[in-house]
Amino acid sequence: MTYDEILPQAGAIARASARIAAAPDVATLVSCAAEVRQLAVALHREEAGPALVTQALSRLNDAIGERVLAVLMPRFRLPPARWCWLGLGSEGRLEQTLATDQDNGLVFSALDDGEARQLRELFLPFARAANQALAECGFPLCDGEVMAGNPRWCLSLSEWLESFSGWVRTPEPEALLNAAIFFDFRPLAGDHGLAAVLRRALSDLTRGNEIFLRMMTVNALAAQPPLGRLRDFAVEAGSGGMIDLKKFGSRIFVDAARILALGAGIPETGTAPRLRRAAAEGVMTGTDAEAWIHAFHAVQGGRLASQVAAEARSGNLVDPLQLNDFDRRVLLEGLRQARAMQQLLKSRYHIET
Repeated sequence: MTYDEILPQAGAIARASARIAAAPDVATLVSCAAEVRQLAVALHREEAGPALVTQALSRLNDAIGERVLAVLMPRFRLPPARWCWLGLGSEGRLEQTLATDQDNGLVFSALDDGEARQLRELFLPFARAANQALAECGFPLCDGEVMAGNPRWCLSLSEWLESFSGWVRTPEPEALLNAAIFFDFRPLAGDHGLAAVLRRALSDLTRGNEIFLRMMTVNALAAQPPLGRLRDFAVEAGSGGMIDLKKFGSRIFVDAARILALGAGIPETGTAPRLRRAAAEGVMTGTDAEAWIHAFHAVQGGRLASQVAAEARSGNLVDPLQLNDFDRRVLLEGLRQARAMQQLLKSRYHIET
């Protein structure tokens, strides 16, 4: 019996991981990244399941990012300060699909504001080169410039803490948007201890913070699952009958899990781990948590299928009328579970709509 008979593409994953770790330059990593995407497509087609596909893809993308940084480091005069590269958004949650851009930041230690300004100027060329190299590897530059090469997101530990505190204490629209992106951070390379300090501080800020959590919930409820009263699905006018499975599907689960985790001081960043931990903390029943996790993965599976069909170009849109009867029912139940999650948030934070 071979590993591939137990786990689809296990041997290929191991070989890809080894090749990434040994890559001598960015050009080799560009080839590795293409190989990783092909592996993810193969896993999906062999019905490995969306949880495994996104986890494997994210971990291999992590390895590519870490190796990019390792290859570039000798080319720059980096200061002897502690630093950590942060993965944000879906990368931070280990939930990347085939269509993903960059969301990252950099945190470093500094004695004061003056030293922070000096160190930032030394780190920025390195961070920008890393962003460009990642773009060459197939991870497009973020349209919103949420990248470590942006001075706004290449910050000292104190500056990050100040930003986090400001977003939580003054939850205006931009602050809530930033929270949705940055509060899923996870350390990728460098000194992980800096990220641990950030996570503990964030937990202290958000645990039981009813005002902030309520504002996060109101913001999250802006995206409603596309369910109709008379018909199974409700599609937006001008959408051509298509449903955006990211905006009106997976995002609903991600946002709800984030809010529940922040409110309970849960350090996990992934949607499924957050929900399981929240159930263990008594926030919801274990039965509900597992139902929502299965529903989330079902929606993620729909996104992957769409992306494979579209050859990874966006691919978050699906026409429910084009699905077979089984897949249509699975998607419908998945969206109903998303609505149930939102009902929990409304009840928990006393929101009437």
